[in-house]
Amino acid sequence: MGELAPTKTFCPTSRKRGIGSFFKFVACVVITACLSPALFLGALCHQYFTAVLPPGIDQPLKVRCYHTFFTAVIALGVILETLGLYSIVGLLRIATVGLPTLWDFALRTQNLRFDDVRVRVYQPKKPAAQKRKGLLYFHGGAGTYGSIDAYERMLRHLAKETDSVVVAVGYNLGPESPYPSQYTECFKATVHFMKNAEDFGVDPSRIIISGDSCGANFATRTCQLLAERTDLPKVHAQVLIYPALQGVDFYLPSYQQNSRVPIMWREFVAYFACIYLRKDTSIAPDILESRHVPEDLKRKYSKWVSGDLIPDEFKIRGYKPQDPALYKFKPQVYEQIKEFLEETFSPMLVEDAVIRKLPQTYIVICEFDVVRDDGLLYKKRLEDNGVPVTLCHNKGGIHGVVGLFGYGIFSLPSAELIVRDTTKFIKSL
Repeated sequence: MGELAPTKTFCPTSRKRGIGSFFKFVACVVITACLSPALFLGALCHQYFTAVLPPGIDQPLKVRCYHTFFTAVIALGVILETLGLYSIVGLLRIATVGLPTLWDFALRTQNLRFDDVRVRVYQPKKPAAQKRKGLLYFHGGAGTYGSIDAYERMLRHLAKETDSVVVAVGYNLGPESPYPSQYTECFKATVHFMKNAEDFGVDPSRIIISGDSCGANFATRTCQLLAERTDLPKVHAQVLIYPALQGVDFYLPSYQQNSRVPIMWREFVAYFACIYLRKDTSIAPDILESRHVPEDLKRKYSKWVSGDLIPDEFKIRGYKPQDPALYKFKPQVYEQIKEFLEETFSPMLVEDAVIRKLPQTYIVICEFDVVRDDGLLYKKRLEDNGVPVTLCHNKGGIHGVVGLFGYGIFSLPSAELIVRDTTKFIKSL
């Protein structure tokens, strides 16, 4: 795709009813049918010459196919959005919804609302000898796409294999639901569950908060907020799968090494973050050069977010600190994107007084993931403050891989390994 097209369109899809919406729908179908073959071939050629698949990556041919599909969907979304017919994130939601699953007779599944937040609760039907663990799960998708349905196979697996009650939170997506409503909804659903855990046969002292990608970000911030609460039980553990935790430094080793590794390119991180925050995506290049970070804050945060803090074993594929000539603070960019430096958006930036109150933590990182080093830096922060941490380093994995869990030949071995090891950790609690 090359450079991503700037956009100022914040509403993913028109909600207006009537004949106008019908014609828009028909136009979308016709354009998609006509352009899809060409876009797929174009995306295939583009990713073949621009995507980088380092030695050791999990099933490179299959990864190329998934990246081609992802790129083609975004390209089609750019066209439809330019025509005012649909949006990039709207199309991604359709593309990532997942395939339907058969009924699972081993589980009781309920779609409920916790404090007006949509959740899906998975409860094993077999009798339990004691009150079960409770697992809250926040799905990934840059805060703009993804769904409970997309993670159905993994959620069912976790409920059955760990003998836990799993609560998947269906927070409303941005940009229609403005930031920080996603955090607010995850937090509200969590507090409701903690207060009513016994109604679901759950021990309130054995509640685990988890998520992947941006969902791991929500889980991190939720745990930080709960650490200050004295009216609720303490969170038993947090499980963070390839968490994205900071918007300060996009020159960390993993951002350089994996900048063009499918599926989440370095440019995509800033681009989707702007869409999520309802900002003009034309400022994404400035964000990647840290021009949104004032010099005093850049110095302050360097004690927590810096390539110098990454273990040498993760710099083998090459790392060069940001060229000072590329850094030039732009106050106007900072004013537009202040949210990047808020503790809600960047939970890596909370003070040590909060960090040291956090529960035992399990962190999954993938070698070929741009946000890999966020997990490594947070691990260091936790350990420096006396919090027990277990790190799972998936050496062949890429970002977003757990969304493929349970799809047989369409899955990747790294997805199965991550879910297997995560299951083992949860069972041990």
